[in-house]
Amino acid sequence: MPSVVGLLEQHELTARCRVDGLREEADRIQAELAVAELEWQEWVIARRRVDAVLAPDGGSTADTEDVPDPRAAGGPAAPRDSAKPKSQVPVWREGLSWSALSVDYQRILQALADRDRLHQGPLTCQEMAAAFGMDAVPARVEALRSKAKRLVARGWLTEPAPGRFMLAKAVAGPGDGS
Repeated sequence: MPSVVGLLEQHELTARCRVDGLREEADRIQAELAVAELEWQEWVIARRRVDAVLAPDGGSTADTEDVPDPRAAGGPAAPRDSAKPKSQVPVWREGLSWSALSVDYQRILQALADRDRLHQGPLTCQEMAAAFGMDAVPARVEALRSKAKRLVARGWLTEPAPGRFMLAKAVAGPGDGS
């Protein structure tokens, strides 16, 4: 007969696996949404420019229709110079500054950049929590793990071994992090 604790652990593991799966699916959908919104914005800009060129007054846009910004329709804002707290994590691309991320994500990148600079290797979420002066309680560690996994999914970090995180090679290149 299985123990009560064993059954509880089994249910907990099942629930955690479901949460992890749903988080991954949500992250994938958020990434697809960001790409679709960017494409939409590009088409809006293209139409505005064609309207301006074809305008009878020689390109003046004073009388052209004001097309609303697609991001104002309730979708997440595209990354600008700095991110607001709780903002989405953009997919990493060449030239994208760390300032596109919220402060929490920047702090994770900075800790891993320091480790990389000192050739200390990957960092676990428990080590990150300790480095940030947090108690390494499960809730805080899991919150850091969720953020680190999101950064991995977006190309900012790599996970060379389960639960061990480091900067992606391209992100760790010269000039990043400032």
